[in-house]
Amino acid sequence: MAIYKALTIAGSDSGGGAGIQADLKTFQEIGVYGMSVITAVTAQNTLGVQGVYPMSAEAVERQLASIGEDLRPDALKTGMLFSGEIIRIVAAAIKKYTWEQIVVDPVMIAKGGASLLQQEAIDAMIHSLLPLADVVTPNIPEAEALSGMLITDRESRQKAALRIHAYGCKHVMIKGGHEANTEQATDLLYDGASFTEFTSKRLVTQHTHGTGCTFAAALTSGLAQGLTTKTSLQLAKNFIQAAISEPLHIGSGHGPTNHWAYQQGVRAAESKDTTTRGVR
Repeated sequence: MAIYKALTIAGSDSGGGAGIQADLKTFQEIGVYGMSVITAVTAQNTLGVQGVYPMSAEAVERQLASIGEDLRPDALKTGMLFSGEIIRIVAAAIKKYTWEQIVVDPVMIAKGGASLLQQEAIDAMIHSLLPLADVVTPNIPEAEALSGMLITDRESRQKAALRIHAYGCKHVMIKGGHEANTEQATDLLYDGASFTEFTSKRLVTQHTHGTGCTFAAALTSGLAQGLTTKTSLQLAKNFIQAAISEPLHIGSGHGPTNHWAYQQGVRAAESKDTTTRGVR
C-alpha cells in the first residue's frame, strides 16, 4: 500500500478552522499523510484574529530541513507565510530539496478583515515563490492584489489570470467565492493555453472560515496521490462544497467548514450502492 505524503507550510489557527489545522484535517480525510511547517502562531476564533506571532526565520528553516532530510512530500501547499523573509526561505527549500507539485494559496486577509501577509511580502511572493508554483489559488481580492488590477467581470478575471500566470506559475485558479450577486460560484482555471470554469451552487452561510485553506489542501491531496491538476481541482471543488453544505454551527462569528462532510457523503453513497446491489 502506497503512503502518499503532503506538506503544509502555513500558520497555526488556534480556532482550528483554517491554516495548519484545516490542512491536516483535509489531508487525513482524503487519505494522505500530513506534515507541517508552522510559519506563525495566530490567536483567533470565529470572531476574528486577536494576535499574530511569527516564527523566527531559523525556526522555519529548521522545520523545512527536518522534512527535507527525511520525509519527502509528494506535494506541498503554502498558506500564510507572513513575511518576505519567510517566503524566500520557503522558496529556497523548495529548490534545495527539489520538491514538486507546489500549490500556493496566497493567504493575505482573514475573514474578519485582519491582514495576514505583510505588504512587503507580496513582491517576494511574486518574484520568489510563484515561479515555482504548479497551481496558485487566489480568491478575487488576492488576485487583484497580485495582478494589480480590479476584477469586476469574467473578462477582467481572465485578464488577471493572464497577468498572474506571467509570473511563472503553471496554473492559476481564481476562486469565485467573493463574486457578488450570483447564484453560482465559479472558479476560473488558466493553464497557460485555455480557460476552464468549475461551477457549483452558491451557498449562503456565514460558516465559511478556512474555505481557501481547505480547498488548497484538498487540491494538494489529489496531486500527492498522482491525480491530474484538473481532476485534483474537481476533487477540491467537491470537497469544499460538501464542507460548506454541512456546517458545524459552532462559534459566534464566521464558523468553520465541516471537514468530515465529504467522506461522510462518500460513505453514505457507498452504503446505498451496496444495499442496492444486495437487492434481488
